[in-house]
Amino acid sequence: MDRIRIGVVGCGAIAQIQHLPHIAELRDRYELAGLCDASAKLVDFIGEMYDVPDRNRVTRYEDLLALDPDAVLLCFADPKTDAAVTALDAGKHVFIEKPMCYSVREADRIIGAAEASGKTLMVGYMKQHDPGYRFARDEVLAMPDIRFIQANHLHCGNDRHLSEYTLYAFDDIPGEVIERTAALRERAVRDAIGDVPESARRIFFSLSGSMIHDISSLRGLFGPPDRVVSAEIWRGGTSVTTVLAYENDARCVATWTSLPELHDFRETLEVFGAGRRVGIRFPTGFDRGLPSPVTVMGMDGEQPWKKELVVNKQNAFKLELVHFYDCVVNGKPPITDGYGARQDHALCRDIIQAYLRGNPS
Repeated sequence: MDRIRIGVVGCGAIAQIQHLPHIAELRDRYELAGLCDASAKLVDFIGEMYDVPDRNRVTRYEDLLALDPDAVLLCFADPKTDAAVTALDAGKHVFIEKPMCYSVREADRIIGAAEASGKTLMVGYMKQHDPGYRFARDEVLAMPDIRFIQANHLHCGNDRHLSEYTLYAFDDIPGEVIERTAALRERAVRDAIGDVPESARRIFFSLSGSMIHDISSLRGLFGPPDRVVSAEIWRGGTSVTTVLAYENDARCVATWTSLPELHDFRETLEVFGAGRRVGIRFPTGFDRGLPSPVTVMGMDGEQPWKKELVVNKQNAFKLELVHFYDCVVNGKPPITDGYGARQDHALCRDIIQAYLRGNPS
């Protein structure tokens, strides 16, 4: 296989800003075999931009699979579970944007389909492919005595990020499609966390859709936590702080909060040991070409030192597409596989449950 014939399901913002431009750049690895979106006008518009033949522009993922691509990239409105399972059952490799799903039950369905098909299942946690993160990870793994971890995600409104780009959207998605998607999402969320107060339900979407990046990054460094010590949800479900316990009696305090009025996105992960510290600051996922600076602090005898590094400026979205190609063609295990994503979704559930235990109704 010289090039992977890939079909893209979902032509919204993240596809327009990141995935489709990088697929086009990686023409030695990928052929864009088809496009799918619930908006017929959008799929035609984007199809023209990328020279996709009319017959390969469809509005149902089943019709995209009928084009017989080697792989599919799923980046449409959640939930994506049925599409992922159908694609795997059809013998297609699947690259699924985060969140893979909402519930552990859904995760098991997707993983089971991947195991049965023998095809690659990779989840789009691009931050784990970020060069700064990979460098910081090596530094953290060499630390002998980790005591404390701090993860902060200060999230300004996505509209402020998206205003930097020319994006295309149309209002022709059929009402029944919108209603069916909403019903599937409601069923998946109830399956994940049950009938919970509105504040918990609201923050669950932020946990699953945004803070999941921080949860994934933590897992990439330390594995899943031993337990959720506590969780607090405040300001009507726009903010959450959780304390996680890791091996060797280490603790992590992780916070996600919505700060929509100031255009200043901040996502940081800091690891503190007895004699060494490592920190990374991530750009927003909508940025192209911005690095993730890394700070390392230590001691040289009695002399403290501090290094601030930019490892390189390679785009994490592009790197994960390169990695997906390697997985499909050369059989390499995905860095971000379905098993890890299942652990992430179990932790999202456990954070909500920890909050409910501390705040019984």
